[in-house]
Amino acid sequence: MPKKAPTIVREIMSRDCFRVSGKTSVSTLAEGLSLHRLPGAPVVDEHDHLIGFISEQDVLGKVLESAYLNDEPPLVRELMRHEVLSVTPNKSIIDLAQEMLGAKPKIYPVTEQTRLVGIVTRRDVLNAILRMRHR
Repeated sequence: MPKKAPTIVREIMSRDCFRVSGKTSVSTLAEGLSLHRLPGAPVVDEHDHLIGFISEQDVLGKVLESAYLNDEPPLVRELMRHEVLSVTPNKSIIDLAQEMLGAKPKIYPVTEQTRLVGIVTRRDVLNAILRMRHR
């Protein structure tokens, strides 16, 4: 029997996702983003509660400036965005796809009661919609 196509975020999200704390150095962040091939990462506290988001775009200018001035790059907490668009695991993939049509983030943290439980990317959503069409 063919497997049912996914319809909600929980079915397509990455549970074991890259995340950082506010105390993470921007250098460590950049290495992690590169390793995981992500344009950004959720920022969490010691209890895995979502407290922010940081992207390559957020840090690029500061890393360039610190290289030019030959000083230490700042910590994630100094550059992260505190207002974060997140989704719940039960959100419809189609609804999320419609939200992603604009200039919205490429990655959404997935939260349950402010606790990070995963991430979902535009690529995840696109692949899920293609699978829905082929079922």
